[in-house]
Amino acid sequence: MSLDELFGDQRLMVILRGRPPAETAALANRAWDVGVHHVEVPIGQPEQVAALAAAVEAAADRGRVVGAGTVVTLEQVRAAARAGARYSVAPGFDPSIHAASLSAGLPHLPGVGTATEVQRARSAGCGWVKAFPAESLGVGWFSALRGPFPEVSYVATGGVTVTTAPRFLAAGARMVALGSALSDPTQFAQLPALVEAARVNCASWECTAS
Repeated sequence: MSLDELFGDQRLMVILRGRPPAETAALANRAWDVGVHHVEVPIGQPEQVAALAAAVEAAADRGRVVGAGTVVTLEQVRAAARAGARYSVAPGFDPSIHAASLSAGLPHLPGVGTATEVQRARSAGCGWVKAFPAESLGVGWFSALRGPFPEVSYVATGGVTVTTAPRFLAAGARMVALGSALSDPTQFAQLPALVEAARVNCASWECTAS
């Protein structure tokens, strides 16, 4: 299954990093309850794989899928597959990690920050890329990169908040990833409104790939 099929027309993702397994599963359920379908659990450290597995188990009961983040080694690709992740995410683009993920049945979302990196990822067959760190790149980056690469779908990741997410979506990001919205009471209170705004503004925010 491709990332197009996994992500569909959803505009929001949450990243649950560095939390114990039970808390990770609870926060994943919290995300699904308010309408955020996609959850990423980073596994940059070996002890984080248990949290990924807990989220995957919770997802099975909800008909959702979970991705493994910070996948930068071949062993992490294998760990993600063993834990039941449905896709892998990396902070940068490494052709060997991309190939290994695909071989393991995991569509891969590589990180990019320049036009050169977008072009390399696209040439390798990546239809989706993670623009990281989005806050530093700025919303203008998305508008600019959609010009030469209109067929690429961008996930804005890194420093995006519930308040700033609409700006990235309006600038051309296909999806935004939120890292603290579920544990920050102020952001969480605004999250249902963002979910609804993403649904209502789907057409103007270019929900479908070019």
